[in-house]
Amino acid sequence: MTTTDATSGVTNDHNGSGAIPGGATARELSLGQILAIQQQAQREDPQPSAKVRRDRISRLKQLVLDNAAEFAAALQEDYGSRPEALSTLTDIAASMPDLDHQRGHVAKWMKPDVVSRALSKVGFHQEVRHEPKGVVGVMGPWNFPLYLTIVPAGSALGAGNRVMIRPSSSTPRTTELLCSLGPKYFPVEELAFAGPEHGRGADFSVLDFDHLFFTGSPRVGRSVAADAAANLTPVTLELGGKNPVVVDPEADIAEAAANVAGSRMVNGGQVCVCPDYVFVPRSRLEEFCDTVLATWESKFGAISGNPEYTATINGSNFTRIVGLIDDARAKGATVRQAVPDGEELPNAVERKIAPTLITGVTDEMEIAGDEVFGPVLSVFAYDDIAEAVEYIGARPDPLVLYWYGERGPRFDYVVGHTRSGNVYGNNFGIGMVSSAVPFGGSGQSGMGSYHGKWGFDTFSRDRAVAVSHFDYNVGDFMTPPFDAAAKRQASLFLKAMTLRTKFLG
Repeated sequence: MTTTDATSGVTNDHNGSGAIPGGATARELSLGQILAIQQQAQREDPQPSAKVRRDRISRLKQLVLDNAAEFAAALQEDYGSRPEALSTLTDIAASMPDLDHQRGHVAKWMKPDVVSRALSKVGFHQEVRHEPKGVVGVMGPWNFPLYLTIVPAGSALGAGNRVMIRPSSSTPRTTELLCSLGPKYFPVEELAFAGPEHGRGADFSVLDFDHLFFTGSPRVGRSVAADAAANLTPVTLELGGKNPVVVDPEADIAEAAANVAGSRMVNGGQVCVCPDYVFVPRSRLEEFCDTVLATWESKFGAISGNPEYTATINGSNFTRIVGLIDDARAKGATVRQAVPDGEELPNAVERKIAPTLITGVTDEMEIAGDEVFGPVLSVFAYDDIAEAVEYIGARPDPLVLYWYGERGPRFDYVVGHTRSGNVYGNNFGIGMVSSAVPFGGSGQSGMGSYHGKWGFDTFSRDRAVAVSHFDYNVGDFMTPPFDAAAKRQASLFLKAMTLRTKFLG
């Protein structure tokens, strides 16, 4: 399949065929040509050494670290208002620990696992090799366009793959910086960035990758998965969802409310692991809500004109979020907003929405089903914790379930009777930046996982190798003639399996 983007005039040969100009950068090539170059390079070196893999991860780190100030500035321009400290911490610095973890462990992880050394000594050797899948495509989102592309790319490189990255078109300045800097650190056969000149996201997702990694919305995720299915390409989908919070009856309400209030406002609420709605004991509902609003008021003395207050990424998302608030209000919900004195919000010019708390949400309101991805928090009251569990369980699996309280029987009940990609207690997103646990969704919030060893495994293929030095051929037992001796052996085998089942229970 070959298409030409009408605006760029770049031909994308999705079968990976075509000329391969020597020494060209990604911008001088079509998507199909980049894929062909990487496929050929992988065939020539299908099992990169640990030294090569570590070097590639190191260069990926340097690409980000050498240009940290430029990336922070680009992100600020893309958003219109985004604190430099936030970008430096979340997009740049937070990317480094997992890259370091990959680099430090890749030599160990890539070694084959021998199943049984005892069997090997008697003539039956079995091992599992952890081999690169080949060429990996990474499609990044706009909310953390560095972290959410660099970390999976690092895992893919650690697993020995070649990588093609398509950053988000919603952050054009950051994408431009990645595309211009990439060739200074990587030849196209190792890692390449696809820019706007390469067409739309759909032009990327239809490529015949060996694995495709996507972070974004469930709506786009379905389209990406459908594109990949046409090539039988395995996918990892890191999507979103309405993340619930359950506050235990014995929790410190003031502490929980302040923590949730701050967590909701990270990156202006534009984070896939932000809390979306909260269940609070009915007797503590007003205390919780008052504390949330007071926390927001203390944090944001000014919103309009305040560069520390992150704006909504673009006009369409701004309009969508305001629409969710207006719809809830019109259908009877109580809407309270932390609007600084003298300001008129929402502000469409700056794309800023005041922190908003909503109670009385019902199922007919759009906000009950839509992931907000903005500075809005819904709060529900419960009399019995089973009500919260039933509500959460009746809806699509969230990416994260939050719990505030002690780890006791009620915690175990909530976790044991719900489904989610991750469970975080008493703090925001604490597992997301850890290499010690996997990060991934469940159901509508995604499939597959990464970080640490889980990232290496995602981009590796486990290949079984079994070698026999026995004097007989197993196939001889399964082909005619099936004489009396063969029938006796089959009968004895069945009896042995029956006895084994009885013995093991």
